[in-house]
Amino acid sequence: MQNMCKDYISELSRMRIFHGIENEELEAMLGCIGAYVKDYKKNQYVIMTEDNVEVVGILLFGKVHMIREDLWGNKTLLVSMKKGELFGESFACGVSRNATVSFQTTSDSKIIFLPFAHIMHSCTMACKFHHRLIENMITMIAGKNVALMDKVDILSKKTLKEKITTYLLQESSKQNSLSFVLPFGRVQLAEYLCADRSALTRELNIMQKEGFIDFDKNSFRLLKNLE
Repeated sequence: MQNMCKDYISELSRMRIFHGIENEELEAMLGCIGAYVKDYKKNQYVIMTEDNVEVVGILLFGKVHMIREDLWGNKTLLVSMKKGELFGESFACGVSRNATVSFQTTSDSKIIFLPFAHIMHSCTMACKFHHRLIENMITMIAGKNVALMDKVDILSKKTLKEKITTYLLQESSKQNSLSFVLPFGRVQLAEYLCADRSALTRELNIMQKEGFIDFDKNSFRLLKNLE
């Protein structure tokens, strides 16, 4: 497994979680931690609800969704994670390590796993880059908390139009442009907004006809002040 990680050192070194760690140090650290790489097919579960989580996953490539499923199989999309982002850390570092959500790929993906216990307990060499890894991880966890707060802001809105408006304004701000591309297709966007897909499509068409937005598939442009 260690040799597999070695094959991706150049790619890993450009990720935020390994910022400030030289390639030689990174290779040694991954071996010390016991990191390993796994491949997943599209729509495959990486972690399922109730699984015991002892590792932190980092996407080498692909996309993973954090989802919550009810007893009837209805899915709510909580967070979408792309290359370089981590997941599973909230459960791996908790008192109870059983996942309360699932993580599922939406494309063929390659993931590197870091055993959390080995991350938090410095090795016998007390490597300085080990401490840098922990600092980087805390920063990324804080960023994910902001993303979840954005989701709460959306779900606090009463109408579907208000939810769509809040989400589009968030994406426009994140991408610093009135024209932007959404990371979701219609089905996934409906799941993210906790809305019916037909109702979502209908509301988007109304907003387009009223001149508030223009869109073509996932490409959107804000034409009027939505606030």
